[in-house]
Parts: sequence; structure tokens; C-alpha cells
Amino acid sequence: MEKSELIKIVREEKLIAIVRGVEPDKCLKVADALYEGGFRLVEITFDQKNPGSWVETGAAIAAVKKKYAGRMHVGAGTVVSTQLVDIAADAGAEYIISPDVNIAVIKRTVEKGLISMPGALTPSEIMTAYNSGADFVKVFPAGNLGLGYLKAIMAPIGHVPMLAVGGVNEDNLRDYLEAGCCGAGIGGNLVNKKWVAEGEYDKITELAKRMVRIAKA
Repeated sequence: MEKSELIKIVREEKLIAIVRGVEPDKCLKVADALYEGGFRLVEITFDQKNPGSWVETGAAIAAVKKKYAGRMHVGAGTVVSTQLVDIAADAGAEYIISPDVNIAVIKRTVEKGLISMPGALTPSEIMTAYNSGADFVKVFPAGNLGLGYLKAIMAPIGHVPMLAVGGVNEDNLRDYLEAGCCGAGIGGNLVNKKWVAEGEYDKITELAKRMVRIAKA
């Protein structure tokens, strides 16, 4: 798929599910639950505390990409080095998400023809990321400073496509979208670790459906 086409899908779908801290063998079940709930974008994150798990994470990305080819779009999260960009790209990730502004990571992502979504907080970081080639900038952690902060930084630099990440849930999702965010990343408030551990994937599906309704509205 062309990068421009996928950027359009991100803007239309608005929601990215963040699969963090889930064992690679359970990622496919989580993806199934999210897909049934209407999500079409899923981010599988690398564990920086456990480099030995990176190959397995790449395999999980590849497995979801293979099963949902063209129907669900898979990205890699917590990508903090060019090495991880390469692992993610080889696994078939279509977008690269980071918690920080690492220009080398942004440029390698662009070189690979993938969508770049670095994390930033201040206006300077946001503009540095955008001017370095980022397609979207993830405002992180959005929830800690609140909606007022987001509105304040959007006033002068609202031309930058921003995604709200960190603390986004069913209750505040609409507020972030109405404030001008083009989308949001939702992690533990959707991919609940307790639900995953207990195999209650239906709860993920039901919450996903409600969030998709909010985004589509």
C-alpha cells in the first residue's frame, strides 16, 4: 500500500490500539478482539527492558500483518533506535511510533517508506519532529497535562497533525478529537492486561466498539 493511502486511513480511522506488555503469543488474540471491535490500526510495542524479546515482537507484528493483510494495519511502538526501525520494517510494520523525538529514527523511518509517528510534548519538540519528516506527532503523555495544555499548543502550531496518547480513555476521547487531534493512541485503558491474562477478550471487543462509535461520530 502506498504511504499516502495509509496516511489517509490513519486520518479516517483515528484510533490506534497500543498493545504493550502482552506476550507475543497472545498478540494475535488481542488483534482478533480489536478487529472484531472495529479497530483497523494496532501498534505492537518493543520492550526496552528486554532486548531478548525484540525478535519475538517482530514475529508478532509479522503474524498480525499476515492474518489481516490489507484489513488491519500494524505498526511498531517504543521504537527508540534505527536498529528497531529495521527490525520492525523487516517484520512488515507499516508505521513507526516512538516515545521521543529521535531524528535518526525519524529519518530512517522515512527512508524505509514508512509512516513516522514520534512522541513529543513541548512546541519545540513537536516542531522539531515535524520538520524532520514526521507524518504525525504523538503528543505524549497528553493525559498528564490535560486538554487545556493540548489546546494551548495547538493554537500556534495546529497545522501539525497530532495524535493524543497517554491517558486517553472512553470518557475523554471525544474531547481530544473535538480539540483538534486527528486521532488518538489508546493503550492500557483498552488492552487491559487483566482482561488479557484472564482471556476476557470479549471485553476488549465491546470497549473497542464503543470507542469506534465515538471516533466515527
